[in-house]
Amino acid sequence: METTSRAGSRRREQTRARLLDAAHEVFGEVGMDAASVELICERAGFTRGAFYSNFDSKDELFLALITHLAEQKLDEVTVRVRDLRPGEVVDPPTLVRQLVGASIDQQMEPQLMSEIRTQALRDARLGAAYLAWQGVLQQRVEDIIAHVVATYGFRLRVGVPELAQLILDINVETCVRAAIEERSAEEATALFNERITRIVVALVDVD
Repeated sequence: METTSRAGSRRREQTRARLLDAAHEVFGEVGMDAASVELICERAGFTRGAFYSNFDSKDELFLALITHLAEQKLDEVTVRVRDLRPGEVVDPPTLVRQLVGASIDQQMEPQLMSEIRTQALRDARLGAAYLAWQGVLQQRVEDIIAHVVATYGFRLRVGVPELAQLILDINVETCVRAAIEERSAEEATALFNERITRIVVALVDVD
């Protein structure tokens, strides 16, 4: 029975993964509004029944997609943070470039973040889910900042939660601006890194 349950869980995870991949592909081709459930299911090779057994709506699917992509990036940053060596002399701008890298991944299209945020403003249920997701991201960013501060003995001119919130706010604003200006993910990444570097230089005391 336990083996059967594990097999069922793996199948469900695989189904969700294929639906997320399909949603990402379809979004890149036609945008969120035109990315219908039918089109996503067809791309993934599943029925509508398979879709609705995993997601309540298309909005929930796309929120799950940006959650997945953001967590992938935070996982990469967390690995880099664990490799930091105490005692090394490093300036904050260099550290930002080393840790953050391509913060807005090529998969993490600014348009996708922007459209999800717009939908969250219109739909109270999605809005609550979006805020909960932001809360989880904030905690992960706080953990990363706290580890870096402890490793290098930096002093912050604001609290860790405030700096984490600033970073997330800049990320969202950069995504929205990049979407409006029709910038590429690479351009959005460069803009985000530039802004984060300025914030870190202003708020981190290395003396």
